[in-house]
Amino acid sequence: MKKISISIVFMFALILFSGCELEDIENPNAPTVSSFEEGSSEADIMLLATGLEAIMRSDLEFHYDTVSILGRDYYDLTGVDPRFTGELLKGPLDNNGFLTTRSYAAWYKVVKSANILIEAVENSVAGFDEQQKNSYYGYAKTLKAYALLMVANRQYDNGIRIDVADPDNLGPNVSYEEALTAIMNLLNEADSDLANASDDFVSLSSGFDGFDTASTFSEFNRAIAARVALYQGNDQLVLSLLEDSFLDLNGDLYEGPAHVFGLSGNDISNAQFHVSLQSGQEFMAHDSWVDDAEAGDTRVDEKVVELPDGTSFDGLSADYQVAVYESNVDPVYLIRNEELILIYAEANIGIDNDETVEAINIVRNAAGLPDYSGASDDASLLQEVLKQRRYSLFAEGHRWIDLRRLDMLNEANVPLDRSGDNVIDAFPTPFTEQL
Repeated sequence: MKKISISIVFMFALILFSGCELEDIENPNAPTVSSFEEGSSEADIMLLATGLEAIMRSDLEFHYDTVSILGRDYYDLTGVDPRFTGELLKGPLDNNGFLTTRSYAAWYKVVKSANILIEAVENSVAGFDEQQKNSYYGYAKTLKAYALLMVANRQYDNGIRIDVADPDNLGPNVSYEEALTAIMNLLNEADSDLANASDDFVSLSSGFDGFDTASTFSEFNRAIAARVALYQGNDQLVLSLLEDSFLDLNGDLYEGPAHVFGLSGNDISNAQFHVSLQSGQEFMAHDSWVDDAEAGDTRVDEKVVELPDGTSFDGLSADYQVAVYESNVDPVYLIRNEELILIYAEANIGIDNDETVEAINIVRNAAGLPDYSGASDDASLLQEVLKQRRYSLFAEGHRWIDLRRLDMLNEANVPLDRSGDNVIDAFPTPFTEQL
């Protein structure tokens, strides 16, 4: 099963985790949740583990598109659905519409599948020893924490539920700060499991090459924990966690675990890929992203392509089409080394500003830019780190979160290009969650 193609189980995962009321699924031709609750075999467990990775890709583009549009990384000017230029930019967001509910449900499917895997391992008849169980626990809890973090960043002050193991007795909706604390605790618990896990780790896809042992998966876990600590404003903890992550100041900026895609069988393609210069593919970078770039920044040509004559829709216009992905099977990274370097740079501000500048220069030089020559005070360095995050992590879902966590989510940084446009800081709690 090592390196099993996740296409084999993707449709299984969609069937098994296709709704919120999962216990109600009844299909004689497909597995049910109850069939895994007790007496799962080793093959069942392996299938569930692979399904967990597979289902993380479901509706992924809806998450990245919506948060990127809110942060004005780019616009959807395809005209396919006017809500992308209307409701998403003007508000209020419909608490029962797909812009709110689709990604929310997708991330909670990941949480649900992780919970099922954990319960299945606990009740398995496969005869796993404690180390083997810990492999699955550490894996499932890490991905569960990742999914909770993604949905928490969407909901922000509107809160999320952490405890959803029993659909008939859901835990309370907790604040963003409480959610971050719970997510960090879950990551730490997972890391403890990984420290006591089997050498024969969970079978993962090629997207986790280099992170497919308990120790290397732990480095991924610590990287996500460092991201959480950054959101918590705990710089010392960030630096401590980075020491145990896969941060490499001299390494490949694109090193990191990734979602992988395929075109065969029941697999899915990368829906964030857009065919360059093709009508109906007008996902357009905000013009300010190009205008504000330093001369010679290679990230501009790498991530966007100029559309002859530009395009316009619903009173919005833009000239540069998003071209972050070169094909519809390009990987989408869960987290990568370039982000860790920039986290390291930010966390060192006020602690060791020379280290901050060195980390900034790694990213700048990789983008064809000279060393940083600006002021070395804390405020100036933070602005420089934020600028590098804007260009290095373009369309990766960070800009809106960065501006919000730094109290900069305002008209000065979020262009309002039409009368009636607004700055939106959170998605509403879905209507069904309020019942």
